[in-house]
Amino acid sequence: MSKRIVITGATRGLGKALVARFAEMGHIVIGCGRSRQRVEELTRQYGPPHAFAVVDVADDAAVARWAEAVLASHGPPDLLINNAALMNRLDKLWNLSADDFDPVIDVNIKGVANVIRHFVPAMVKRRQGVIVNLSSGWGRSTAPEVAPYCATKFAIEGLTKAMAQELPSGMAAIPLNPGIIDTDMLRECWAEGASRYPKPEAWAVKAAPFLLQLGAKDNGKSLSVPL
Repeated sequence: MSKRIVITGATRGLGKALVARFAEMGHIVIGCGRSRQRVEELTRQYGPPHAFAVVDVADDAAVARWAEAVLASHGPPDLLINNAALMNRLDKLWNLSADDFDPVIDVNIKGVANVIRHFVPAMVKRRQGVIVNLSSGWGRSTAPEVAPYCATKFAIEGLTKAMAQELPSGMAAIPLNPGIIDTDMLRECWAEGASRYPKPEAWAVKAAPFLLQLGAKDNGKSLSVPL
């Protein structure tokens, strides 16, 4: 049976790879991204019943409009994946300005909360569905020069585990570490060293089935994609 899957940050990296894999597996994918050009590319590649929209998840009103349209056209998602995230400019915390720091918080924490706020009530109403919030190895450990990013991913762990205690029986909220993947974000940190790790497309071959088998048994667990 095909599932309805909503993915934020669907136009790049892990999100784009998951879109491709889920679509190949016969599932309906609804995604968003901030780049109009990239959203239009996805729309051309994956026509209806898939759907993609330009949305900045840090904008609560924009997320509300998007969720309203998606719920009207596709109904509540079976799987909601909060993937959209930013990495801070690498530097010591005290050298990072508010302009460096604030967007990371706005997307990585507030963006996740915005998506939850406008999609999860419909999922709770039918007492069904899985919410996966992308965490990180840096949501469970730390490193220098990525303090803002670490802070957001530690927050995702706590936010998700607390929400898991609020959900009705039969649902699940899971903080998920995707592992170390050769994405643009990783290249910002490790430059060419990122090439030692799997490409998003290879990662998605394992990650998509793993995500699809998550259920109520996994509620509140900090999980990692097996690589």
